[in-house]
Amino acid sequence: MSTPISPRRLRAMIVKESLQILRDPSTILIAFVLPIVLLLIFGYALNLDTGRTRIGLAQQDGGEAAASLALAYRNSRWFTVVESGAVPALKDDLVAGTLRGIIVIPQDFSRQAIAGKGTIEAITDGSVPNNAAFVATYAEGVRREWALDRAAERGHQPPPPIDLELRNWFNPGSISRHFLVPGAIAIVMTIIGSLLTALVVAREWERGTMEAIMATPLLMGELIATKVLPYYVLGLGAMTVCTVVSLVLFQVPFQGSALALFAIASCYLFCALGQGLMISALARNQFVASQIALLTAFLPSLLLSGFIYEISSAPLWVQMVTRIVPARYLIPSLQTVFLAGDDWGLFLPNMAVMLLFGAGFFAITVRATKRRVA
Repeated sequence: MSTPISPRRLRAMIVKESLQILRDPSTILIAFVLPIVLLLIFGYALNLDTGRTRIGLAQQDGGEAAASLALAYRNSRWFTVVESGAVPALKDDLVAGTLRGIIVIPQDFSRQAIAGKGTIEAITDGSVPNNAAFVATYAEGVRREWALDRAAERGHQPPPPIDLELRNWFNPGSISRHFLVPGAIAIVMTIIGSLLTALVVAREWERGTMEAIMATPLLMGELIATKVLPYYVLGLGAMTVCTVVSLVLFQVPFQGSALALFAIASCYLFCALGQGLMISALARNQFVASQIALLTAFLPSLLLSGFIYEISSAPLWVQMVTRIVPARYLIPSLQTVFLAGDDWGLFLPNMAVMLLFGAGFFAITVRATKRRVA
């Protein structure tokens, strides 16, 4: 006959664990200061939006058409133009990275423009492919708009172009911060759930206090609950602080409900805390636990979860690997609840997978702890 769980004993151990957290400055630092620092870094330093790009303009033709096109580039809101009459004068800046491209208006451009043609050359820095594609595309766009305006001024009506109206749902301004900041909250929860828990519990193994606790009548379920519940509250507290900072400081829209947000966060914390306890039970050393948590929790959450890089653009085998990364199921849910609203058809399958991961981690923790303490 199994021994029933004692509410009094459980309450006393939870109070003991909570006091231990409050008395440890490093825990408070990791739980509340580090998340704000990470949020500021991801919110301000990591920016995928394209602003004004610095380019060089080599105008080799002194005709009226070339001067008009050069003016169009100078007035473009996409470019900051550095002018020169020759390409070699701008080449060193392109190599140094201070310029992202060079637009060349050739010597016979004005003569070609009279005939309704006119070609330019776009030299881009291929070491940064995204910027290179941006410079080439927008350079051609400026030239095309200039050609249409010039034809209209001369009374030549070109065939009406297709009127393409773009409508961005959920993030109308296409502001990268609005989907990066919810992803940063997921990274914060990973740090608290997996990294912090693994370090703190491993430290108890090192100091021998865990063996002392195991020598008491404390049941395995009570032991796990005393380690999980305080850090669960800590994780929800850090998530709440990060959410408030996101809404107030970064002006990230929040279209969903608090219920959905806390339900998703709770499922992920169950998974992350289970992973942290599993790491500490297997390692029992702070240094080893920190390295394992870094390699199996933090880095996969940062690189293989869709936080920064699109999973669909990765090779097939990498896409398969991402399926065992719990944060892969958290980040789309967080981004949806912030930007689109409550979509339980998306939330529930992701929550179920996170709970399944957590159950597996806790099962391994129980088996490893029993085997090593017995």
